[in-house]
Amino acid sequence: MINTSEIESLKSENQKLRNYISLVFAELELTQRIGEIKQNFVNSSDSERIIVPILNKISKIKSEKLTLEQEMHLI
Repeated sequence: MINTSEIESLKSENQKLRNYISLVFAELELTQRIGEIKQNFVNSSDSERIIVPILNKISKIKSEKLTLEQEMHLI
């Protein structure tokens, strides 16, 4: 039979996994948006102004993913 601490551990692991999946999807979506922006703003300084904050967000997402990967022993 599963005790309370095991249940809490499973809940925590489940939440971490859900967060990880959300981060993966967010990274993919933002990466796709960068591609769209580059297509729509060819040879434009506007594209860089728009893309830089998105790249910063992707960097933060990657950092959060790495932390979760280490916690869940995925790497």
